[in-house]
Amino acid sequence: MYGLTVRWSLAAAPADTLAKLRDYVENESHAKFAGLPGLRFKTWRAREGEWFEGTYVFVSDDARAQFQADFEQRAAEVPGTKLVGSLPVVEPFEVVAVVRGPAGFRSAAKFEA
Repeated sequence: MYGLTVRWSLAAAPADTLAKLRDYVENESHAKFAGLPGLRFKTWRAREGEWFEGTYVFVSDDARAQFQADFEQRAAEVPGTKLVGSLPVVEPFEVVAVVRGPAGFRSAAKFEA
């Protein structure tokens, strides 16, 4: 499988940036990516005060490359960049394997504390 990470540093971002990013994912981004052609899944990950990341897995190298090229052209204007205040690092990778554990998989737009 074909992965891509888009990671913004939160090191110099205002203290409430991660809360704003959570709201953005819940209210806009989750639904937007649910319909992205060629996307197997996306995970939003974060470490408070360190980084915020979108991790994508695509059905093909071509689907990943198309998304990456489009994203990189508009990276300065995407909501994540505007909320964080700096450009992300974009990095393709190989997904060696995925396993679904006995607890299953839940797709949710809301952060669970």
